[in-house]
Amino acid sequence: MSKRAVTVEEEALRIIKESGKKGILQAELRKILNIDSREGSRLILRLLRKGVIRRKEEMYNGRKTFRIFYVETVQPEGRLKIKPGIALHIPCFTCPFLDTCGEGSIYDPNRCPYLTAFINQLKKELKGKGRKS
Repeated sequence: MSKRAVTVEEEALRIIKESGKKGILQAELRKILNIDSREGSRLILRLLRKGVIRRKEEMYNGRKTFRIFYVETVQPEGRLKIKPGIALHIPCFTCPFLDTCGEGSIYDPNRCPYLTAFINQLKKELKGKGRKS
């Protein structure tokens, strides 16, 4: 990701957060950031995947658009225990389509052959150790 993209993403998140509970229309955000609709859509999708925003469809001036809201992140109690060895094999970390992957996208984790194969392999390993999946 380019330095400009990171800067625009951080600025967008700041603006969305400042909009509070009323949120901000995606088109308004694009105008403030001075970006085109394609770049704006990709920006919103990246932020959605990261889980830092949510969007709600609404009609504005007779057109369908989205109102964008900041999502407060909640730290889980305790720590997640992930074995580093297994994390290194998760196919998503090396996938060339990670930036465009998402539910409903052309690259959807629900239909990903690499992720499916990885999960099936984990199931086999767990069954081999006498655990139920």
